[in-house]
Amino acid sequence: MYITDLETPALIADRNKMQKNLNTMMGLLEGAKPKLRPHYKTHKTPQIALWQLKNGAIGITCSKLSEAEDLASAGVNDILIANQVVQPSKVAKMAQLAKCCKLTVCVDNADNIRQISTAAKFEDSHIHCYVELNIGMDRCGVNTFEEFYELAKLLEELPNVSYDGVQAYAGNLAHEYDQSSRVNGTADNEARVSALVEYLKERGIESREISGASTGTAYLKAKSTIYTEIQAGSFIFMDMSYKRLGLNLFENALHVVCTVISADENHFVIDAGVKSLCPDQDMPAIDGFNAETTKINEEHMIFYGPHNYKVGDMVKVIPGHCCSTVNLYNQIHFTDEDKVVDRLVITSRGKSQ
Repeated sequence: MYITDLETPALIADRNKMQKNLNTMMGLLEGAKPKLRPHYKTHKTPQIALWQLKNGAIGITCSKLSEAEDLASAGVNDILIANQVVQPSKVAKMAQLAKCCKLTVCVDNADNIRQISTAAKFEDSHIHCYVELNIGMDRCGVNTFEEFYELAKLLEELPNVSYDGVQAYAGNLAHEYDQSSRVNGTADNEARVSALVEYLKERGIESREISGASTGTAYLKAKSTIYTEIQAGSFIFMDMSYKRLGLNLFENALHVVCTVISADENHFVIDAGVKSLCPDQDMPAIDGFNAETTKINEEHMIFYGPHNYKVGDMVKVIPGHCCSTVNLYNQIHFTDEDKVVDRLVITSRGKSQ
């Protein structure tokens, strides 16, 4: 089967480029302190997670409990939910899940910690915890060392939970186009996290793991003397958001194959819009074609400017954001040049609970 045989829009990934991207990441981290704990939200496919583990990843990061359940069912034994889980029904499920794998979750609230401890004690399981430090996302996480210490101390006092380390994720730097700002911001965060670890150590609390970083900062974190885990996910696929960042370490392996459905000398239209190509971080773009301007609707994307496309032509589009685009599809086709060589079901598509 060839790419041209697919009904469009269809999600495809170049298998060889994915392997090359993973090899590049592992090469960056070879001999370094931080190890790779790749993010599942990028591909939402257990077989890809298992492939990453086989190629040197130490565990898998995910965002949601439902994703963690999918990973555990596939045989992944070391899972980090890099998010807060607070709804009572979910906390109960999480405590059950912790009986069949090493499960770590992020926390930033004392009541939530007590709730997790109670649920884990009831299930006779153990839940590992990273206390989250806000280092620029202004999302979750505590803001002061004092708050952090109180939560870490509580984790060490309560049963069936443990303080394992720091969640310090600066996603705000991941897509910082100015390289000097990205470098300086990363250095500032390293200094702050180092100061926090020392602050805790002086008070008798050891931080075994420091987890964070993304595709946009992984090459900087590879030189880290404090981080132990890299949560990068997009590097295996890449997208327009990272392409515009100027990261030349990784290649665009993920595309959406689309068909030109209307055209004249000044513009052409493809059969995919925001329901097939997420533009939440950047606009999608056709591989090898520089449009003067673009416009995207629900089911259409319009490219303006001189072109040679005609109705019926198939084009390969680089998603603006790979993670959210993957979540729109039931399956991903793996390719080797123009041939389709495999197909996997994206089993965690829509699992956002």
